[in-house]
Amino acid sequence: MEEEDKQFSKDLLGKTVVSKTGKRFGEVGDIIFETKSGELIHMVLKRPTGYTEKLELERDKKGNALIPFSAVIAIGDFLVVAEEDII
Repeated sequence: MEEEDKQFSKDLLGKTVVSKTGKRFGEVGDIIFETKSGELIHMVLKRPTGYTEKLELERDKKGNALIPFSAVIAIGDFLVVAEEDII
């Protein structure tokens, strides 16, 4: 893996999460990962949009909406997710 391909989790926090079609979901509030393997499991949304509230997303114990990290298709100025992989 080349240096440019690496992302630090702190760089992802606060980024806006959008779908391929441009629908806003909210911002990355935290990242949940498997401690043994280091596999990224979910992103915790902060400031979820009204659109997100209507979806039946998985939630953590505090009621925060979770998006599977496997749905992420691009990381840049935004985190782009494949909506069909979420619902």
